[in-house]
Amino acid sequence: MKKSIMALFSASVLLSSIAAFSHAAEVATLRDDTSIETQKQPKSMPNVVNTDIKQKRNYPMQPPIIPHKVRNYQVDLKVNKCMSCHSRNRTEESQAPMVSVTHYMDRDGNFLAEVSPRRYFCSQCHVPQLDTDPLVDNTFEDMNTLMKEKAQKAKAEKE
Repeated sequence: MKKSIMALFSASVLLSSIAAFSHAAEVATLRDDTSIETQKQPKSMPNVVNTDIKQKRNYPMQPPIIPHKVRNYQVDLKVNKCMSCHSRNRTEESQAPMVSVTHYMDRDGNFLAEVSPRRYFCSQCHVPQLDTDPLVDNTFEDMNTLMKEKAQKAKAEKE
């Protein structure tokens, strides 16, 4: 009984493997049509957008993107380079936007004198933008666009 079960299992694994390999040409990979033996030349790294111009957010509660270079910024337990411009004490001098007041709140909603430890590592949520084309098409529509379309449809139905 065990031998027949093992033989049946082995046969099903073999057939599954054959079926998987026969469809291997149809599987999309990051290598495109480059064979496994060929080393592709990587594309050059895109530049970081360094305009210092605030960009609109794509959805509610989206963390703002960083509109400048942050390479070699030190952010560790002892130093947070971001706060040298974005802390409430430095914004007048730097003309950088102050971090949100929510960054000065602990998990219980109490306000703190310094940035909350859970909001201290900026790059957990905020990222610089790269000067590149999107890798995939995006059909996202923000809430304002959807609401405007809904209002226009309602107006057209009344007429």
